[in-house]
Order: sequence, then C-alpha cells, then structure tokens
Amino acid sequence: MKMDERAAAAGCEQVDWGGSEPGERIIMKKTKALSNNVHVGLPSPLPDPVNCSLIKGDYRYFHYGCDGQDDRGWGCGYRTVQTMASWLCCNWTPQQNKTRSPPSLQEIQQALVTMGDKPASFSGSREWIGTFEASLVLDYFYDVPCKLVHIRGGGAELEHVAVQELHQHFEKQGSPVMMGGDRDNSSKGILGVCTGDKGSYLLVVDPHYCGCQLENTELQRRGWVAWKRVSSLDQSSFYNLCMPQTAKQE
Repeated sequence: MKMDERAAAAGCEQVDWGGSEPGERIIMKKTKALSNNVHVGLPSPLPDPVNCSLIKGDYRYFHYGCDGQDDRGWGCGYRTVQTMASWLCCNWTPQQNKTRSPPSLQEIQQALVTMGDKPASFSGSREWIGTFEASLVLDYFYDVPCKLVHIRGGGAELEHVAVQELHQHFEKQGSPVMMGGDRDNSSKGILGVCTGDKGSYLLVVDPHYCGCQLENTELQRRGWVAWKRVSSLDQSSFYNLCMPQTAKQE
C-alpha cells in the first residue's frame, strides 16, 4: 500500500509542507473527522474520590495539524480555543439563536487584530496566544464572557485555589477550561478535576498531538488525554485559567 493510500485509509488527507532540504520533506495530514469526547472511557484516577467534577456535553478534539496547517511549536493555544469553541457549538444556545463553527487559526488572529489587541503584523504570524487572548476570542465569536483566574506558583495555590475553582466551574458551567502559565507555557485543555485524600488530579486534553485521527482508546493509551496529578505541574510556574461562563444567570 502506497503512502497516500495508507493516509486515506487512516481517514487523513496529505498536505505537503515542504522543507529546506530534499531529505526534510514534512507531510502534514489533514484529519477528515475530528475525534469526539476523547475522555470517555478513561478510568478514574482514584478508587474512592472525595469529589469528582467533569465536563458536561460534547466537544471535538483539536490538535496540531488537524486542519492541515503546520502549527507545531506555536499553535497549542489556538487548538485549545478551538476545542472550547466546539463545545460551545454543541452546547451553547446564543441569544441570536445561531451558532458558527470553531474559528480557524487565521480567523482567530484576524479577530485579535480587529479588536485592537494585536498589531496588523500578528495576522499570518506564528505567535502564540494565551488565556487572555482565548477569553477575547470566545467573547468575540460567541458572545460568551470568560472568568480568568490567576494561580500563583506553588503546591498550596494549585491544590487549593485552582482545584476549588475548577470544581465549582464544572459543577455550574460544565465547559472546557484553558490552562497556561509562564515557565510551563504549554496550553492545556482541562476537562475535569478529581480530588482524594492525598491530592487532586486534572483531566487534561493535550493539543500537542500531531497526526491522523486515532481511536479514543489509543489517544488515552498514548497519554494525549489523561489524568495528571496536580503535584506534577511546575511548582515554580504561575498558571492562568480561562473559564467560559455559559450558565444562565439566576
């Protein structure tokens, strides 16, 4: 079976992004159908959790190169925003009673330029975005405000402030959360939090995967969606949480 036939059989389209030398050809694969609800079936990290709060509703898993654009090394924040936007498409009913598909990387950049948050040179660049930009983008495209929570570095802040905020968010809002920091500047999608007597775990969906669509069980086996101990986070990094506020005001 030829390379293009194998890609088609795996549900992908080949996109040749070239390279500076003949031996450095990079083949990106555009995923035809993104994986849904990739955390389903993942066992609990604790046998008897004191409290476990999870995302409510459906979403799609966006990751590096899933649309054929080679964004490795800079696009993780954009992909997490797209995952969050896919949840809004499935679960959020806007006031104008219409929805739109998750914005492309180019649309996200152009929106930030239009809002005046970024200069014109940002559009078409490879500059990354964080939780603050994520909040602007979701409000711009979906009219959804986001709560931003700053978590200072250190185990106590992460284990208590971050975990408490996440429990409250998933119980009331149910939407995915974006997490990013300074020393640990890799964007993370947070889909749940589980607390036991000896600490807490975060349910992390990692946007850094690059390749053809995998079965959910394989994504879980490879660790692209996994429960991570809060204590395993960089204790010297601060973290920010971007939490879409979709619950109806009482």
